[in-house]
Amino acid sequence: MRRCSLLGLTFLVLLAGCQYRPVVDQKMSRNPERFDADLAECRQIAEGGGGGQVAGGAAGGAVVGGALAVATGRPDRIGQAAGGGAVIGGARGAGGSAREKRGIVRNCLKGRGHAVLN
Repeated sequence: MRRCSLLGLTFLVLLAGCQYRPVVDQKMSRNPERFDADLAECRQIAEGGGGGQVAGGAAGGAVVGGALAVATGRPDRIGQAAGGGAVIGGARGAGGSAREKRGIVRNCLKGRGHAVLN
């Protein structure tokens, strides 16, 4: 049950990163009529980065979980501990990935002349 909840949370965090819509001061932007097109293009660019953080977090979490099982004298629980660590590490990586994607979208829009406020 806990694993499903964390996987669901990971999915929601990733989805939130894809749907990020920054607040833009249209009066300060050079091309306000291009905003929607630029936002779509910047989101596509952002989708190219950040996926490795989820996999890296999951792998690191699995290693730490397995090591903790051995260190606490429960080698019979290595699989469970590694699985739990992988889920937690993957969720943490997903959060980092979503932040990275928002940053890419924000920087991309700024580079195209939009006054991004958040």
